[in-house]
Amino acid sequence: METLNFRFEHGQRQLPATAQLSGVVSSGNLEVLIEAAPLNGACTIEIRTAARGFGKIWQAVLGDFQQRWQLADARIAINDMGATPAVVSLRLDQAVEAALGGKP
Repeated sequence: METLNFRFEHGQRQLPATAQLSGVVSSGNLEVLIEAAPLNGACTIEIRTAARGFGKIWQAVLGDFQQRWQLADARIAINDMGATPAVVSLRLDQAVEAALGGKP
């Protein structure tokens, strides 16, 4: 297993206090837990993945996600079992949309 940590500063969008879970860990999939946290406007993302050596791809996918959503004071935990970048983006978007009550 590999653990990766990313931090994005100066987000604009706050999440409600309720944590949100999206997806299920199984072969080729992942789960995302997203929650509000006092991080001085930052968004932190921790990934635990079985696929080692893909840090640059994770950084690109997560940078694109943060550019879309601009999350502030958000903590995200991802448990991955080899999901493709498209599945990662989908699960992240689903978690944020659910946390925001379906508001894009």
